[in-house]
Amino acid sequence: MKITEIRTHILKEWRTMLFVEVVTDEGIYGVGESGLTSREYAVSGMVRDLSSLLIGQDPFKIEHHWQTMWRSGFHPSGQVLSSAIAAIDIALWDIKGKALGVPVYELLGGRTRDKVLTYCHIGGATPQDTLERAKERVADGWKAIRWEPSYKDDMVMRGAWAVEKAIEEFRLLRTELGPDIELCFDAHTKLTPAEAAYFCRAVEQYRPMFIEDALRSEYYGGYKTLRGQTSAPMAVGEQFASKWMFADVIRDGLIDYARVDLCIAGGITEGRKIAALSEAHMVDLAVHNPIGPVSSAACLHLNLASPNVLVQELPKRPGESLPDLVTTDQIWEDGYLNCEGKPGLGIDFHPEFLENYPFEHEHLPILHREDGSFANW
Repeated sequence: MKITEIRTHILKEWRTMLFVEVVTDEGIYGVGESGLTSREYAVSGMVRDLSSLLIGQDPFKIEHHWQTMWRSGFHPSGQVLSSAIAAIDIALWDIKGKALGVPVYELLGGRTRDKVLTYCHIGGATPQDTLERAKERVADGWKAIRWEPSYKDDMVMRGAWAVEKAIEEFRLLRTELGPDIELCFDAHTKLTPAEAAYFCRAVEQYRPMFIEDALRSEYYGGYKTLRGQTSAPMAVGEQFASKWMFADVIRDGLIDYARVDLCIAGGITEGRKIAALSEAHMVDLAVHNPIGPVSSAACLHLNLASPNVLVQELPKRPGESLPDLVTTDQIWEDGYLNCEGKPGLGIDFHPEFLENYPFEHEHLPILHREDGSFANW
């Protein structure tokens, strides 16, 4: 079997997405997804650049191809390279599973669990709004809920207001939902070090599942300081491109949960190494999965085969996103994600429906603080 073509598809549904098809001379294809939202043109160019390394090659040589793609340019290229590799790598695992007639989780060592806990996204203009939306999700069967700091329609990030609102939301959700619903708060790198320390200490009493990205990921020293200021569990990593970016925060005990994004951090090949590194330091995976159904499938298969898993992000349940373009064997029930165990990722891709999702390039929301300076989204 040889790789004959690599196709890139960019589209827009509830958000922009990028899929990669890897096609072989035996009619077996694989599908992968990139997670670098708003940088689809850059990732498409990188996929095109990497394709010349793979055409004519055996798709089963996944580790070798990963090393070739990562190292052939000599200079490390950050998240654009790692996201392009991720989409291709996930597709290669899909091909191998389909060709051998087994689900990808079997290629990764087999199941370690029967199902994977998931969490949904909520938010509200007021704490009471957030509570009402949380109650609706709990009634639907969700057992874990995530939200993030708010900003107003004028796109101004008012730190003190956002922090106090989130503290009140924690109080309301924990009081009204009880002790059994898990509460995840994604600070989304919006907070200053002082705001993060104040917020984390204030919500410790409400037993958060974790606080995610309390600070900007570029600043390793900030997490070292914050770790000594709060007992709230820390989750970091959705912006990291590789195992090397995870190594220091895991080794130094600065995080409790690794937020690896398989569609940014080099795909399943790199994700399984990050999982192993995490396991060696008693850190569990809380995979970052905010995009499409191919990402959900890749994360699910890694989670089913990994011993150290806490939760999987799931903004859209199976069938809620791109139902005609991507069909999947994923099953969501009572807060947990599972699959039927079809070969590969259990994904069928129907490119004839791409015209239903014309691509529109868009930048992420641009926030500023009250003095006009830039604030992370």
